[in-house]
Amino acid sequence: MSATPHQAPHQATVTEREARQVAEAAREQDWRKPSFAKELFLGRFRLDLIHPHPLPADEDTQRGEEFLAKLRDFCETKIDSARIEREARIPDEVIDGLKDLGALGMKIDTKYGGLGLTQVYYNKALALVGSANPAIGALLSAHQSIGVPQPLKLFGTQEQKDTFLPRCARTDISAFLLTEPDVGSDPARLATAAVPEGDDYVLDGVKLWTTNGVVADLLVVMARVPKSEGHKGGITAFVVEAGSEGVTVENRNAFMGLRGLENGVTRFHQVRVPAANRIGPEGSGLKIALTTLNTGRLSLPAMCVGAGKWCLKIAREWSAAREQWGKPVAFHEAVGAKISFIAATTFALEAVLDLSSQMADENRNDIRIEAALAKLYGSEMACLMADELVQIRGGRGFETAESLKARGERAVPAEQILRDLRINRIFEGSTEIMHLLIAREAVDAHLSVAGDLIDPDKSLSQKAKAGANAGVFYAKWLPKLVAGPGRIPGAYGAFHHHVDLSPHLRYVERSARKLARSTFYAMSRWQGRMETKQGFLGRIVDIGAELFAMSAACVRAEHLRVTGENGREAYQLADAFCRQSRVRVDELFGRLWTNTDDIDRKVVKGVLAGTYEWLEQGVIDPSGEGPWIADATPGPSKKKNVHRPIR
Repeated sequence: MSATPHQAPHQATVTEREARQVAEAAREQDWRKPSFAKELFLGRFRLDLIHPHPLPADEDTQRGEEFLAKLRDFCETKIDSARIEREARIPDEVIDGLKDLGALGMKIDTKYGGLGLTQVYYNKALALVGSANPAIGALLSAHQSIGVPQPLKLFGTQEQKDTFLPRCARTDISAFLLTEPDVGSDPARLATAAVPEGDDYVLDGVKLWTTNGVVADLLVVMARVPKSEGHKGGITAFVVEAGSEGVTVENRNAFMGLRGLENGVTRFHQVRVPAANRIGPEGSGLKIALTTLNTGRLSLPAMCVGAGKWCLKIAREWSAAREQWGKPVAFHEAVGAKISFIAATTFALEAVLDLSSQMADENRNDIRIEAALAKLYGSEMACLMADELVQIRGGRGFETAESLKARGERAVPAEQILRDLRINRIFEGSTEIMHLLIAREAVDAHLSVAGDLIDPDKSLSQKAKAGANAGVFYAKWLPKLVAGPGRIPGAYGAFHHHVDLSPHLRYVERSARKLARSTFYAMSRWQGRMETKQGFLGRIVDIGAELFAMSAACVRAEHLRVTGENGREAYQLADAFCRQSRVRVDELFGRLWTNTDDIDRKVVKGVLAGTYEWLEQGVIDPSGEGPWIADATPGPSKKKNVHRPIR
């Protein structure tokens, strides 16, 4: 499709197959390093890849701890979370203070003016500041995890790094712009255009949910370059000055949670961007975005860990103070089970986060699946923990902190944390999309050897060759799924100390083989239709997430025992978590084959056809008027620019 200068192409109609091809092309195709999670999905429990627990260098620890001490003091003395919630805005002086601390440059190398923290300590910092106020955690995360610093670190030229990273380290806030009003997780339909003109590109389009976009100084923008002579074209990444002529922040969005979030709608109208600001070659934008997210996604579980720790603190203090029927509510089993779940799950989430982060720092392993599992599992479990805290608090959990304070009680924002955490199941890949993304990586080995067998575009000779390759692969692989250390009493005996964790590791090993057998059987049964079985794939991934979390919890417990840091208590928490997790895994295995997926599809067809429209009668719809999806036709802005850089 061609386009004249200053004219964006109309949004194309994209088939499901075309959309999948675009997503597949953006995937990192090769596995050059080992992956614990990838092996787990293949039925191979490679404990040696994560145990003994990897450790940071002493100098990294010292630098990280020194910064955490400064950040803690700042959070305790300068951040008024209640004010941010009340005014729905982070005060400028707070952001200025974070700049002075160097918090904008936590992940940026010291040679560019950053702090050069490791992934481990960056995440600890996010957990800390996110507990003070989640909107601040989101601002710092969006700036460094997916904003300008990370893509430039991985793909930028030396000139780009020299130009932009010093600004990002101290003064300039950045944002990442991919989503559009009618484009979410299907970027093949991306409409924002970047038309080459001389030494520039001319951008036209509208971006939605631009976190930090309202206050950003620099933007990473994904736009489609039309294919033409001398231009490969495709979705491409650019660094754009937020104050450029033609850039308009048309709206500051408001949400059920994260009320201080500076998230907006940004319009580009004939915005000239120098070719020197293009990140990577044309057409590499999605690959850059996905690679950036491989470690960038760890910022969300970091804040989920912080939330879990706070939930545990409040649950402990409240449940000891509140008495019911002659004893603290904590000692009533119905409440106690919730407290145990919060404590054990917080321990496991921190184990998953620290293990994944340290592996990212060492760069010995490919952690794309581990990071995705951490994001998926952390966001889901944190929401459950917050919900349980609200239940433990009863009516006070539903009451706002401001109301509690007004009537003389401790201002505990339990309902706020539930609202604030809810977005994490959507941010940076919804749970449903994460299921599909992880499932695709989990079955990569199968598709590599047998994918051509189910590809309708492949010739008979190609299918025959694939069949021969698959035969060789499965002849070696399948027999290894029959037996393993998980069937040997006493295996993993090194994890038998205050509590015996070895049965849990044997369970993980057995379950990994069972998971691989289940995946193989499903592929044999459904073949090309496998990709439509999203319910099944989601459960496969959820089982893998639980097994990863169990492994990480046991490894962390042993690490803490060896280092003498609460080893006995860590073993107790790991044991509790594994027992709880095993119940969930057993249920998920049962639901692989006994579920309501088929009838659910029939009901959905009936709902959309209006078959059950009578069921909707008897209510009033309070929704306002307007289209379901806002018009994003390129052109000049008709709204006031609400962009407000903080200087």
